[in-house]
Amino acid sequence: MVMGASGSKLEKALGDQFPEGERYFGLENFGNTCYCNSVLQALYFCTPFREQLLEYYMNNKNPGDAEENLLTCLADLFMQVSQSKKKTGVIAPKRFVQRVKKQNELFRSYMHQDAHEFLNFLLNELVDILEKESSAAKDSPQSSSPEKVPNGAVQPLANGVKKEPPVTLVHKNFQGILTNETKCLRCETVTARDETFFDLSVDIEQNSSITSCLKNFSSTETLNAEDKFFCDKCCSLQEAQKRMKIKKAPHILVIHLKRFKYIEQLGRYKKLSYRVVFPMELKISSTSDDVDTEYSLFAVVVHVGSGPNHGHYVSLVKSHNHWLFFDDENVEMVEESTLQTFFGSSHEYSGNTDHGKLLISEIVSMNLRKAGFFVVLVYSGKWNLAPVMMK
Repeated sequence: MVMGASGSKLEKALGDQFPEGERYFGLENFGNTCYCNSVLQALYFCTPFREQLLEYYMNNKNPGDAEENLLTCLADLFMQVSQSKKKTGVIAPKRFVQRVKKQNELFRSYMHQDAHEFLNFLLNELVDILEKESSAAKDSPQSSSPEKVPNGAVQPLANGVKKEPPVTLVHKNFQGILTNETKCLRCETVTARDETFFDLSVDIEQNSSITSCLKNFSSTETLNAEDKFFCDKCCSLQEAQKRMKIKKAPHILVIHLKRFKYIEQLGRYKKLSYRVVFPMELKISSTSDDVDTEYSLFAVVVHVGSGPNHGHYVSLVKSHNHWLFFDDENVEMVEESTLQTFFGSSHEYSGNTDHGKLLISEIVSMNLRKAGFFVVLVYSGKWNLAPVMMK
């Protein structure tokens, strides 16, 4: 751990306003790990996730027989930052990066990687680890007490009903539910299928907004010609209308803007520099609660560059009413208005290649019933063209 010049500069900039107990650390880049660093900063300042991860670490640290995995490496990294005696500086997330590369060969090379792909991998890997630990704890002879289960008490069986899969700290924070509805235009039968997600990948258009992108995401699509729907009631292919709705909004909403599009004429992916405005506050309607969930933006991951195979990632994070700019080892305080520079360009072709890709936000209110977050992942996503499905 080393102290950077930007660290002392940041302390001077905040002065007496430096939040009590908070730490602002840059992360060392190991050649091509900006995609990892930007996502880690967004996750660290996702307060509920951080607190639950640190609680897990304190309740489960047992150096004698604990096997190192991505979960323990991530928790240890967060603990290093949160427990540091210094308020600012630089940390080298070496163990965590080594574990990522060991777990997934995709991230072993020095080629440019996609932050959205990394986030998907990390969240699903954490789920796998927590579910295996929960299952092992329940099978253990010593697990007679519900406190033994890593992710909280397990609900007892009622009248022989099977237990639901364990709800991990990842599910608690990031999981939402989509309903895929298809209506046969001949018999008007509606077929509905629920899908879980950890983020929403949305198409973008020129001079639009996150709100309009989400409306298009839930717009009705007509299935006809070669795309007809097989209706079980009609027992034949029929024209139909298809629509995706948000059934249950997650506590932490992650939105991924699909800024890379495959252009057949070019035979490659092209970055869309479209101007897409993302607000500080966002309302989402969900069908199960029949209420609007209000989110507050607290993190943006930005892809800087003109193509999918090269570029750089940075992140902007809101902490205690201050916006911070994280660029690997460097950390600076910025004005909220700085986020507008990452909306994109109002021109089809632009020299400005700094565009928001991942947006993350937290629920502020749900008809005044609960609180949460909103995160926007504003970067290029040519790899994942659908919502991240929970394992």
